[in-house]
Amino acid sequence: MSIIVLNALQPQAAHLAFMQCCTANTWVSRMVAAMPYNNLAALSAQADLSWKNLTEADYLQAFEGHPKIGDVSSLREKYRSTEKIAAGEQSGVNTATEQALSELKQLNDDYQEKFGFIFIVCATGKTATQMLDILVKRYANNRAEEIINAAEEQRKIFQLRIEKMIAETTTTASNVKET
Repeated sequence: MSIIVLNALQPQAAHLAFMQCCTANTWVSRMVAAMPYNNLAALSAQADLSWKNLTEADYLQAFEGHPKIGDVSSLREKYRSTEKIAAGEQSGVNTATEQALSELKQLNDDYQEKFGFIFIVCATGKTATQMLDILVKRYANNRAEEIINAAEEQRKIFQLRIEKMIAETTTTASNVKET
């Protein structure tokens, strides 16, 4: 959609659009309340501003909106509604070896048991081996450090999703102008 289309959405529809970028209700409410947006840069800046000073409960709510890295069945089941906008986020897992996937799954389970939430990483452009390396390093942290790390990764993810949400119309509009 374009910024113009986003700004024209009724609050409930805008809420649903932002939920596809991040499932923290407080963040979504802040994004809807800040409408309208002049451009993508303003939208992106507001997304970061709306993310600041959230509670741990808000961050955990956002994390719950993600499947475990490498859990393809969970990805398909949980994210049918966000399939288009989240497409490709875990594509690096698709070419992983069985051993890497097995290690990734086991350490993901261990991580969730240790910290009480799933491992969050902006997986775009990362291979399964790279994600496994990041997971190993972050597993050594304490919970407070991991909340901060995961919140920053969540911020990167919603920024990418916002860009995809707005870029789809821009790309389509460019293609129409060229023909």
